[in-house]
Amino acid sequence: MRSSNPVFSRRGFSRDNGYAGFNAAPQAGGAAVGTQGNPYAQQGGNPYAQNPYAQNPYAQQGVQPGAPPQAPVSTGRMTMDDVIARTATTLGVLVVTAALAWALLPVDDANINRSYGIGIGAALIAMVLGLVQSFKRKASPPLILAYAALEGVFLGVISSVVDNRIASGAAMQAVLGTMAVFAAVLVAYKAGWIRVNRRFYGFVMAAALGFVLLMAVNLLFAVFGGGDGLGFRSGGLGIMFGIIGVLLGACFLALDFKQIEDGVAYGAPREEAWLGAFGLTLTLVWIYLEFLRLIAILQSDN
Repeated sequence: MRSSNPVFSRRGFSRDNGYAGFNAAPQAGGAAVGTQGNPYAQQGGNPYAQNPYAQNPYAQQGVQPGAPPQAPVSTGRMTMDDVIARTATTLGVLVVTAALAWALLPVDDANINRSYGIGIGAALIAMVLGLVQSFKRKASPPLILAYAALEGVFLGVISSVVDNRIASGAAMQAVLGTMAVFAAVLVAYKAGWIRVNRRFYGFVMAAALGFVLLMAVNLLFAVFGGGDGLGFRSGGLGIMFGIIGVLLGACFLALDFKQIEDGVAYGAPREEAWLGAFGLTLTLVWIYLEFLRLIAILQSDN
């Protein structure tokens, strides 16, 4: 399965990886889609039967039903706590480097070109690291943390530019907006208001492809024609596309939640939790940048 993020393609907990992904949604009257070749998906919908990571608590020598509980055995399976811990670590690295970039790379008239150049350079290197990780079959924690650190440098510089030179307070507003979207999508997903299935996945990916292509065309017109290209990044069109970008980010969050949930349910190895953290970080960065741009457009028009 391809990425649930519009910027990078990454391997998830899909049948390409030996785990369940979005294609594992059950079909009416049949086995889960994508169970062919999945060592964890079983007919009848029991993902734990013959699960190589699941442990039989009575299989230990000397342990019988009714005996006093024994010390827990490490199963090597990914848990939700693993994903939360690794996501907190990744986002923590990103926030720390963003704060350092904000403080150490001033954006006044004398230093803005140097600071902006460093920020763009960090973003390009982060993109390369993200692409490398996306094509690796296994998660690489150092690579993911390096991506987060460099992405943080870029976010710190671009946030400082917008906050100090375009729209005062935009960075904090974008942070609050990102947190609100994350919380809202999480509640909606857990309540069952968002159903992530193959149709949802196809619609989101088609919309993301169209969005990215339009932004790329706009960038080409801006580079070769000057100004704001086709106007997709300013004015009324910019506001509309900013809202679409935030909504797409919310959809990608739902896809990420489904990926993580399937990875836990189907017994993905514990190190796969880093992929969940990587995916959530990518999506949250996307939402934050869309909010930052949207707020800048709204305040500059006032």
